[in-house]
Amino acid sequence: MSQSTTPSPQDHPGLIFVIFLRLGLTAFGGPIAHLEYFRREFVERRGWLSVQAYGDLVALCQFLPGPASSQTGIGLGLMRGGLRGAFAAWLGFTLPSALAMTAFALLLTHVGGLAHGGWLHGLKLVAVAVVAQALWGMGRSLCPDRERASLAVAAAVLAALAPGVTGQLAVIALGAVAGRWLLRAPPQAVHEALRAPLSRRAAVALLAIFGLLLIGLPALAAALHQPALALFSGFYQSGALVFGGGHVVLPLLQAQVVPAGMDNSTFLAGYGAAQAVPGPLFTFAAFLGAAAHNGPGGWLGAGVALVGIFLPGFLLVTGALPLWAGLRRHPAMRSALMGINAAVVGLLLAAFYDPVWTAAIHTPRDFALAVAALLLLQVWKVPPWAVVLLGAGVAGVLAVA
Repeated sequence: MSQSTTPSPQDHPGLIFVIFLRLGLTAFGGPIAHLEYFRREFVERRGWLSVQAYGDLVALCQFLPGPASSQTGIGLGLMRGGLRGAFAAWLGFTLPSALAMTAFALLLTHVGGLAHGGWLHGLKLVAVAVVAQALWGMGRSLCPDRERASLAVAAAVLAALAPGVTGQLAVIALGAVAGRWLLRAPPQAVHEALRAPLSRRAAVALLAIFGLLLIGLPALAAALHQPALALFSGFYQSGALVFGGGHVVLPLLQAQVVPAGMDNSTFLAGYGAAQAVPGPLFTFAAFLGAAAHNGPGGWLGAGVALVGIFLPGFLLVTGALPLWAGLRRHPAMRSALMGINAAVVGLLLAAFYDPVWTAAIHTPRDFALAVAALLLLQVWKVPPWAVVLLGAGVAGVLAVA
């Protein structure tokens, strides 16, 4: 199995798009599960990079604000096909759920009770099983020994006791310190480069564009009074200032669209649907843009909001990855990265409890359905899409029984 990370003639943006489109159609369970889907696809099945290099890429994306799983996909596309490959990876992974969320927003205006059916709760229960399976796979890969497993559990406890952005950053920083002084990186892992086919000058330019837009967009929107530009600026700010992925961005988006006229029940219905569809949770922005009262609305509003919330993460990961590739070669940095990877598993474990578990498991029947879904996924190897459909159907029938 090849471990090359340099572009090859087979790594055409069209092929990258098709690979990520398939993932975008089938990757249920939210960001925790997506990282495991990517590991299986690109480490185990395709051999694009080693498990150590993949863990380092995930660690970088956890450092950066924005949607960590989508940024990991963008980084994989960048490594295999340059900037066009990065865009193809993002588009393929994002398009299915973005279209579904936009259509749901438009449908909700005609069928208001659609979001309150038992089927939606059934999808949340299946998400518990999908995330549990993914978390187990990530833990086995990134925490294969007692030291890193213990570090992951400690990180989960700290993250649960200190929720929020500050707590997450503290957990990652402590993981780096613990890894630097307590863990020893295997020598054979050092040689593999995490290559990104971009020059340092191009990387710095992308990071500069990120900063200029972050500072300039609010002023430009205030000066021009254009609803579409104001919508784009608001979602860009949300995508640029949130750490921890889709669940963490919820209060920022709620504070932006509800005071502007969106009904809070509509907001929560869209968020529930975003957890039920495959692909990144940040496509919730497409729903909000389509249903927003302070923008163009419809398909145009969905596109403006979607590009706005994903653009910061795209600029950050494509700008940071070429610089990160050099830093990770140093032995001390590799030891720190081992600690960060274990801390990331701990953060994912804490996120599995809240909000994934707490939002879905309320009764013994909920627990039974989630465990049955996990049995089908882990033991019987039923495809996730089939378990999702079955879970939605069973929960829908039980809700009306």
